[in-house]
Amino acid sequence: MPEPKKWGAVPAPAGRIAYVNGRYLPHGQAGVHIEDRGLQLGDSIYEVTNVLGGVPIDEEAHLDRMERSLAEIGMAMPMGRAALKQVMREVIARNKIAYGLLYLQVTRGASKRDHVPPKNGPRPTLILTMRAQDMEALKARMEKGIAVASEPDQRWGRCDIKTVQLLPNLLAKQSAKAKGAFEAWLVDDDGFVTEGASTNAWIVDAKGDVVTRNLSKAILPGVTRRIILEAISEAGVKFVERKFTIAEAKAAREAFISSATGAAVPVVTIDNVTIGEGIPGPLTRRIHGLYARKAGIKS
Repeated sequence: MPEPKKWGAVPAPAGRIAYVNGRYLPHGQAGVHIEDRGLQLGDSIYEVTNVLGGVPIDEEAHLDRMERSLAEIGMAMPMGRAALKQVMREVIARNKIAYGLLYLQVTRGASKRDHVPPKNGPRPTLILTMRAQDMEALKARMEKGIAVASEPDQRWGRCDIKTVQLLPNLLAKQSAKAKGAFEAWLVDDDGFVTEGASTNAWIVDAKGDVVTRNLSKAILPGVTRRIILEAISEAGVKFVERKFTIAEAKAAREAFISSATGAAVPVVTIDNVTIGEGIPGPLTRRIHGLYARKAGIKS
């Protein structure tokens, strides 16, 4: 666990460094083959981990999920876990970013374009990049809360795999932004919230219970979710895994989102309807504080 760090703006380094298949390259010079299956067919998975004080947060859990996503599409890890951790640390060190986001992507590699992968497939493509996180913007979202807009969930049936096929998510987020919202909450055909376009969705219901949708193929199992559940337990609050509607969310005491880029970020409006008192709720703030302590952040 890293030493607690204070929120603060972190200037970007003069030149970002990327890793592609064994080479550390200036970010602007890094690239993949024109027939890489990730580029042409979306045959690829990814992970994003928060880096605080130069240390990847929830590293093992992210690599566990990475292995699971790869297994679900019939691929193996591109290298052993110990070697991958070494590459991750080298990318962090070369970028000189203390507080940022580390992006990992694995594709099935470059081969003649065909929907069916080659039997003895090409060497997988491994990509790592890093960028500084705007901690001041995150702090502002924590203090003021965010707006959410509901959008239809038009994604495929295996949202539990962290694939790069994010066009429906992108369109939902774009629509939400056009409505003045920070995030989109996706709603299934039965009227229930699945998750956010790039986050998990949570509410505090009328009874004061913290509610989020149960894990299934309909949502991505968030790594940050585990620490939030620990924080909820420590707060002595009841946690319930179940579906909830947008109507219930609008009538909730509190609501918040979670992801690697921010945990228990308060939601103060949904579709322009004020949630609770229209300010970050006390339970959301408490859960965030407990999460921050567990993650080694001094908020």
